[in-house]
Amino acid sequence: MSVATEAAQIRDLFEQIAEIEEVALTLHEDDARRHKLTGVVARALRKAPPIRPVVAGELLDLTEKTVKAWAREGVLSISAKQPRMLLDAERLHEVLHLVSDLRRAGKSRGLLDEVHRRLSDLALRDRADLAVSLEQMHRGEGHVVRTG
Repeated sequence: MSVATEAAQIRDLFEQIAEIEEVALTLHEDDARRHKLTGVVARALRKAPPIRPVVAGELLDLTEKTVKAWAREGVLSISAKQPRMLLDAERLHEVLHLVSDLRRAGKSRGLLDEVHRRLSDLALRDRADLAVSLEQMHRGEGHVVRTG
């Protein structure tokens, strides 16, 4: 399959997913329909085939060399290394959102560092222990610890 055909198929999938995500965001966080839609998105991304770096480059508007460097840095997840590198569609979708947001904000240089920072922030936000600590802080529990 050609790069253009493969990129068009993945782009179509990601556009369908974006439409579902857009509808899900219109619903309240506690709405069961929102959770159902986010589950549909997650399943679709898990079922998506791994993606060649050249195709990911087409989607991200980056060179294949840059995409491979991002994969080695851990920004993009590698699904397979042999016989050729293939990337995880779920992570690519997440990174594509971040890159699109950054470009809309006028950012075109230093994308790797900025995407890496944002992924780290998202990972922190999803940590259960941090959520518990923040809830405790909001309730006024705990005490201030000063060093030095």
